Amino acid sequence: MVAVVRYSDGHKSEWDAFVKASKNGTFLFLRDYMAYHADRFEDHSLLFYQKGKLVAVLPANVANNELHSHAGLSYGGLVSGRKMKSPLMLQVFEALVRYSREQYFKALYYKAIPHIYHQLPAEEDLYALFRYGAALYRRDVNSVVDLGQPARYSKDRRWRLSQGRQQKWQVQQSEDYAGFMQLVATKLESRHRLQPVHSAEEVGRLAQLFPENVSLYTISQEGKLLTGALVYETATVAHCQYIGANSRAQEEGAAYVLVDHLIRQVYPHKKYFSFGISTEQQGLYLNEGLVKYKESYGARTLVHDFYRLDF
Repeated sequence: MVAVVRYSDGHKSEWDAFVKASKNGTFLFLRDYMAYHADRFEDHSLLFYQKGKLVAVLPANVANNELHSHAGLSYGGLVSGRKMKSPLMLQVFEALVRYSREQYFKALYYKAIPHIYHQLPAEEDLYALFRYGAALYRRDVNSVVDLGQPARYSKDRRWRLSQGRQQKWQVQQSEDYAGFMQLVATKLESRHRLQPVHSAEEVGRLAQLFPENVSLYTISQEGKLLTGALVYETATVAHCQYIGANSRAQEEGAAYVLVDHLIRQVYPHKKYFSFGISTEQQGLYLNEGLVKYKESYGARTLVHDFYRLDF
C-alpha cells in the first residue's frame, strides 16, 4: 500500500533532498523555485510513501476542483526515485486516484517530464497513465539540438553567422535582467501580443537563488543591449527560457552569434540544447516561422505531452 501525504512547509527539506537525488527531477521542482509565484496558485503537491519511505513526489496545484501538474511549471509530472519501477508506479497511481476521489477532484491534468531531462529512463508514469485510461489532450513541439551530434546549421544560418562574426560581437554573462526582459517583452508584444511569464524582478531573484542553473548571456555595443538569452541549466539540458533581440541585432547577426556561442562554446558538454516550444492553442497551431528558425540550428522535434485523467 502506498500512502499519500499533502505537502506542507515541514516537508521542505525532505522534498528537496528527494528531488536532488531523483532520476527525473530538476531544480524547477525545488520548493524555493516553486515558491516564487506561490501567490498565484493553490499548492496541492503530494508525497508518496511505501513502508514509510518516500518513493515519489508530484508538484501540483488545485483549481476548479481539479488537480494539475503544477501550472506554474513548464513540465512536472511525478518525480521518482532511482529505484522506481513499473509495478511500484502502478501502485503510486492507484494511491493517487484513490486520494483524488477522496478529495472529490474531478480530474487530473498531467504534464509529463520530457525524457531529455531524465538522468535515468523514467517513463513508468506514461505506462501508468495508459493503464488508467488517461487521454492525451495536448502535444507541444519543442525544438532540441542533440549536442552529441555534429552541428548541422542550415545554409542560410551559416551565412548569417558569417556576417555577424565580422562585427566581432563579444558574448558575456550579465545581470541586466531589467534591460533584457524589456527586450523580451517588446518582442513578444510586437509579434504575438503576449507578455513574458516572468517579471525582471522574478528572473533576478531566481538567478540569485539558483546561480548554477539560471544564467543570462548578452551582447551589447557602446553600452546598449542588443540581444540576450536566459538559460535554464539542468544536468542534461541547456534550455533557452527566453531569447530577446532588438531589430539591429537581428539585421546584423548578433542574435545568431549569441545562440551559436551558447551551443558551441558554453554548453557543448550537455546532452541537449532546447529552444522551447513553437506551438499555441493547446498544441493545435504550429508557428512555422518560429520552428523553422530553431531548426536552422539543427534542432529537431521532441514532443511534450499533456494528459487528462477523469475521476
